[in-house]
Amino acid sequence: MGADPRNEIAAEQAYVDGLFLRLDEEVATAHERLDAVQAEVDPSTPDADALVRRETEYHGLQAKLDRLNLAQLGLVFGRIDIDAPGDNPTPDGLDRRYIGRMGLDAREDNYRTLLLDWRAPMARPFYLATTAHPEGVVVRRHLRTHGRTVTDVNDEVLSGAATGIERAGVASESALHHAMQQARTGHMGSIVETIQREQDEIIRDNNRGVMVVEGGPGTGKTAVALHRVAYLLYTHRDYLSTAGVLILGPNSTFLDYISRVLPELGETGVVLSTLGNLFPGVTPTSTETIDAREIKGSEAMVDILRNAVRAYQVLPGTELTLSIEQLELTVTPNMVKAARTRARRSRRPHNDARLVFSEHLVESLAQALADKIGADPLGGSNLLSRADVDQLHDDLAEDASVRAAIDSWWPELDPQEVLAELLGSRERIAVAAQDYDDETQQGLYRDVGEAWSDSDAALLDELAEIIGMPDPDSVAASEKASWREQIAEAENALDILASSDSTDNDDDMFEAEILSAHDVIDAETLARRQEVGDRRSTAQRARADHTWAYGHVIVDEAQELTPMEWRMLFRRSPSRWMTLVGDPAQTGSPAGVDDWAQSLEPFVGQRFRHHHLSVNYRTPRPIAQLAEAVLKEINPEAEAAAAIRDGEAVTRLSHAQAQADDFDLTPGTTHTADGRLRAVVTSENVEEIKGLEFDHVVVIDPEQIVAASPQGLQNLYVALTRATQTLTLIGALPGFLRAALG
Repeated sequence: MGADPRNEIAAEQAYVDGLFLRLDEEVATAHERLDAVQAEVDPSTPDADALVRRETEYHGLQAKLDRLNLAQLGLVFGRIDIDAPGDNPTPDGLDRRYIGRMGLDAREDNYRTLLLDWRAPMARPFYLATTAHPEGVVVRRHLRTHGRTVTDVNDEVLSGAATGIERAGVASESALHHAMQQARTGHMGSIVETIQREQDEIIRDNNRGVMVVEGGPGTGKTAVALHRVAYLLYTHRDYLSTAGVLILGPNSTFLDYISRVLPELGETGVVLSTLGNLFPGVTPTSTETIDAREIKGSEAMVDILRNAVRAYQVLPGTELTLSIEQLELTVTPNMVKAARTRARRSRRPHNDARLVFSEHLVESLAQALADKIGADPLGGSNLLSRADVDQLHDDLAEDASVRAAIDSWWPELDPQEVLAELLGSRERIAVAAQDYDDETQQGLYRDVGEAWSDSDAALLDELAEIIGMPDPDSVAASEKASWREQIAEAENALDILASSDSTDNDDDMFEAEILSAHDVIDAETLARRQEVGDRRSTAQRARADHTWAYGHVIVDEAQELTPMEWRMLFRRSPSRWMTLVGDPAQTGSPAGVDDWAQSLEPFVGQRFRHHHLSVNYRTPRPIAQLAEAVLKEINPEAEAAAAIRDGEAVTRLSHAQAQADDFDLTPGTTHTADGRLRAVVTSENVEEIKGLEFDHVVVIDPEQIVAASPQGLQNLYVALTRATQTLTLIGALPGFLRAALG
């Protein structure tokens, strides 16, 4: 713009200093209020309402302090001067708006806006404006900071004669170039400074249904999904802070990779999980074969699991004689069969239907017993009344031998026990999967039934539906009832203590002192638990509850979900408000997504919105062109995203050349001498790098990657597109790659 950059930096530094001063005031005020809240209630005389108010405000202040402290990481990153009237006019009469990670208002001057939260509607032109569509923006400025120091400014003139050059619909090209040239660190960087127009439209989409975001490698699918979470939490905070947000990723490495993005955006109240860890209480520790993954991911498992549960609903082979108060009572197979039929027709989950089974069988036994002891010796009608039969029913229901018989014919089940017994037994598999071939049955078997793997979570979740599990709220209610009983006992102890004050008996006084030392404290503790209630955050409660209904669900690498995993996912989203990001060309799961419409049809029909990201911001052109050769093998009609970055050529080496060059060919991730992140990828670890990016990628034996899995082409496509700087190929190449390299 012709101005001295040093003067521009100095001017921006003065403004940024003012922003941090205001932020420090906010932090100090929050700390003062936090101290006051902690001092407001006397712990020795707790008042229930006061405790609740204090707890609520205390946690609210802690959350606010977390947001304020995190906001200091790149507090402000941009500025736009808009040709419109506003609160902060420039000398030229433009409206000047500073954009950052949170909003700040001045205390004086009618709370004039000092800094716009990037999610606020007035900040949107910062992301939408291009030279072709300036959105009223005359100048867009990018501010680069280190800590609280402004280190650089960069201006783009977006309207008027001296405009920049727009390429592939990309705005903020200088800032984007700077971001892409930075060394990878093993943690995902925020794109909040460089969000592009097509990404912004997805982030702010107000659709309240299922939304699919499809895009090739390097198009920013993950970053868009995470910034959409932050945007939704900003615009629907009251609802989502209560209902919670679930973010699912493909593996724990990926979750660690993205873990810093949301806190940097000022949001920490979400549940991050892999699909394998989504069922509470189970942690996958074992790997499994491709065949097992395909079978366990298929919808055929619904019937197999139902059959596995029905196998516990057994019939006796012969009559059973029970001794009831010195009387012999015969239980026939037909009695049990009738009770089982009644229970199954109730269409309740197994454990709930057990009550129907028990009730019907006990009623049959009561009638049989009544016929035996109430028969009129003169041949008249039974001498027992309905009330007498009801009493027999109640007595039989409490009889140990009757309860044992019910347990053997319709036991109460647990999903983990059922699945472990199924997968660890060829006999049980043969019964449950009798309609399937030997290969399918063999694929399900494993030596140790409890050796949990990632695909087991969806099966456990399905079993929880088939079997029925206690509602966590009802468990909490029973715990509260227990607390009340303990409080009553403690209060009785206090009554003893009070009455002992007037006695001269030393033994009574000694007993009272013991009671006061334990029960008084216990009563106070229990009272606090009872009155204040569950102190866990929404995220903590949601993670522990397999029935939790999330307000919004984000799934990254959604193309990996199997039919069984889709069923598990939609149980957690009864509102069907989801953001699904993925690319079928990168599907590594043998039971994963080939077509979005086909996968989603059982749950939402055709009622989903489909966005497509068209620009590859990450991959240098030479690498992208090579990867496109793999894409055409996967789907000849697929159109690759437009790569906009220049880069070095791809290097091809034989194993001998690599050894001569002293290449470290150990699979995994390391840093090079210049601090850049390098990944060595083989057929063994290719699925572990899904969703990640590295400065330098070394792919060993691409031909073997293709041959190792039915999804080998997709896995190779993933491997080739992880690099942001250089790609090295070592070993045998498929013919189409040799042709692409010339």
